[in-house]
Amino acid sequence: MTDIKETDASTRRAPFPMVKLGKVDVHSVTEEQTVQYILDELKEDRGGTVITPNIDHLVRCDRLPEYFQQVQDASLVVADGMPLIWASKLQGEALPERVAGSNLISSLSEGAQKEGRSLFLLGGSPGTAEAAAKVLTTRYEGLKIVGTNCPDMGFEKDPEMMEALKKEVCDAEPDIVFVALGSPKQENLIKDLYEHLPKAWWLGVGISFSFLCGDVQRAPRWMQKTGLEFLHRLLQEPKRLAKRYLVDGVPFAIKLLTISFFRRFRSRSSAELPKT
Repeated sequence: MTDIKETDASTRRAPFPMVKLGKVDVHSVTEEQTVQYILDELKEDRGGTVITPNIDHLVRCDRLPEYFQQVQDASLVVADGMPLIWASKLQGEALPERVAGSNLISSLSEGAQKEGRSLFLLGGSPGTAEAAAKVLTTRYEGLKIVGTNCPDMGFEKDPEMMEALKKEVCDAEPDIVFVALGSPKQENLIKDLYEHLPKAWWLGVGISFSFLCGDVQRAPRWMQKTGLEFLHRLLQEPKRLAKRYLVDGVPFAIKLLTISFFRRFRSRSSAELPKT
């Protein structure tokens, strides 16, 4: 096995306005701006990382300082969750739109096809990375997918498996890596691998491979726009998602919206104070 050169790599934060939601700074961008920024950075031989936080991510940021730091260190942090959009509006700093990882996998792939950029699909349930690759190459004729890999359970705890995975991805030299392992596993893996391929863009996209190939049905568009997508997912996997959504997610969302409401008026009151 050839040695892989390790590179000192640090992410470069995107030069977009930011909105603080709870304790997390989120970029105020559209999906189109996100795609264009990534493609423009690739032209300059600069890579980066993208995190698409929803309420679940924000809960984890509150509980795990190391995860919060990963989010803060990402090149792009875009709101994947309608409660985040609502919170930004309540505090008077409206984000332009939701930027979902499940949408970015298609729009960024389309942009990659036009620019001649290559992709690697990493993770997902067994077989979904390959199936998603077929969907994307059919939809965007000429799209370069230089590899897929669905690692076995527990791979992240096995040094030999991690080394083999690192070598496979680095040898493929993709421009963009979609990592579909769920949070926080996908963010942890991106943190481990990014320094070895710092000129690529790395995006955590959760269950997107399964959505793309049809293994899991995504919520209708009206549910996505009205913030009810979580309910659609809950009905599909109640045992796995009940605690995340009902015990942790809903109370945290209410707390976030309340804080955002009062933050708006605190900011307004501060702005109205006379200067001394």
